[in-house]
Amino acid sequence: MSEAASLYRRHRPRTFGQVVGQEHVVRTLRNAVEQDKVHHAYLFVGSRGTGKTSMAKILAACLNCQQGPTTDPDGTCDSCVAIANATSLDVIEMDAASNNSVDDIRDLREKVAFAPVSGRAKVYILDEAHMLSPQAWNAFLKTLEEPPPHTIFVLATTEAAKVLPTVVDRCHRFDFTRPAVDQLATVLRRVAAEEQITIAPEAVALLARHATGSFRDALGTLEQLVTYADAPPASGDDHGAAPGNGATISTDDVLAVLGVADADLLFGALDAVAQRDARAALMATAQLIRSGRDASAFLRDLEAHARDLMVVQTLGEVPPEVALTADRDRRLAEQAGRVGRGDVVRLLDLLAVALGAIADGADGRTRLELALVEAAAPELDPATRALAARVEQLEARLAGAGPAVREVPRMEAPDGDPVSGASPSASPSAGETPPPQTAEPPASLDLPALRDAWPAVLDSLRAEKGFLASCVEKAALVELEQGVLTAAFQADDDFIRRKCEQEPARAAVAEAVQEVTGARVRMAYELREPDQLPDGGPAAPEPPSEEDVLARLKQELGATEIVPDHPEQERP
Repeated sequence: MSEAASLYRRHRPRTFGQVVGQEHVVRTLRNAVEQDKVHHAYLFVGSRGTGKTSMAKILAACLNCQQGPTTDPDGTCDSCVAIANATSLDVIEMDAASNNSVDDIRDLREKVAFAPVSGRAKVYILDEAHMLSPQAWNAFLKTLEEPPPHTIFVLATTEAAKVLPTVVDRCHRFDFTRPAVDQLATVLRRVAAEEQITIAPEAVALLARHATGSFRDALGTLEQLVTYADAPPASGDDHGAAPGNGATISTDDVLAVLGVADADLLFGALDAVAQRDARAALMATAQLIRSGRDASAFLRDLEAHARDLMVVQTLGEVPPEVALTADRDRRLAEQAGRVGRGDVVRLLDLLAVALGAIADGADGRTRLELALVEAAAPELDPATRALAARVEQLEARLAGAGPAVREVPRMEAPDGDPVSGASPSASPSAGETPPPQTAEPPASLDLPALRDAWPAVLDSLRAEKGFLASCVEKAALVELEQGVLTAAFQADDDFIRRKCEQEPARAAVAEAVQEVTGARVRMAYELREPDQLPDGGPAAPEPPSEEDVLARLKQELGATEIVPDHPEQERP
């Protein structure tokens, strides 16, 4: 092969023994060659760069090697060399993305009829097979099912769902898995040794992670780094060796070329979140920007780091697919034990929102700063104030301070008209299911704390029961005692009060309170005069104008306003 060929082409595996991973494919094909049971059609499915075409060429070499058929082609005979150099007349590679018409398939059918030129079998490798049109597939089905003797088809695709079921049925299918990080690192180290490239272990680990399961991407980036590291100095002295021979690649080179954040920035950002230090989180962003790296890329790197922390916290160890270097793995395990699991999960949620906003056109730096500040300052969210109290309650219980909640008997209200002030938590009427016994809220969740969390309760309720939330938001919280949370409406809202008091509605509000605050309460409702409500009660909404009503009708019903022909006619 020419010296100008890329690293990936020069270092393709040429035998089954050189393949890294894909053991199930190697074993089956090896046995098929040894037992002379090679099928006439194979479907190789897998993401790009996982070795589908390389495996097809190895199969072709096994069948056409002058020493074969053999599972270990010598790689030196004319047939093996021609296959490696893509010049063999018996191994035909086609790109279905650009040869996907019926005419292309008809031309292929005519060529299939000819016998092999010098080998034992003609092997057709059809890449991106899912790109063939349905008409082209229909023209190809008969040939695929009953090809001429000594003809083998290998269809490779990244999207098996787009291949017609009638085609899949005629093939033996193999699914190629993404190589693990350690497998990618093995290939990178082997290629670097053969090419006399000196590369730091941490740089290899970064390359392997960045390749996201693609051998081709990993070796392509390595080749790019060789060119970067071999660049002559500004003075003009040519101190570098020829590309791929004697090059030295450092971790800083990888960070510069890939644009990824170094470990210190990632660990520092997570520490800032864990320490509730929003200033340090912003400083980490500023340091990142000064280094010239992209904020959106840092968001993805931070998401990957937080995900690694979550995995380590869940498993209690650093698994092989997360491991990079001994030093980084040690720091990851140490940080996983120091940072709260809730902080990590909340940060992942915030990063997902930020990445979605960036995809919609938002500024990357702003979304990064917002995500880090919200993660480091959870008190900015009304819902998390109650969550913090819930965590304090749990910590107190774990510290042996005794249970923060206790069971209390169900409260029975005296008989009376609930509108006149009797508690609406009275005994249920016939046919109603008595409410379950509930627990008194923890002492840290008093009435002011619940009022702080009330907007988040309404938001939670609104997600499932919008009408009920619009009714409940007209009430004000007035009392919390013995596990009963009382909300009061103004005196003229008796109809709404009765709707909220119905058991399904009352239970839904209590569930929303528990979801946000962790407190198990029973809801009670009453009527009060405005001067008896906190701050006069919720502000009454302004009545909608005629224009507002018309606009709402147009929006909700798809209505169109009919303008009268004569201005003196009144609008109905």
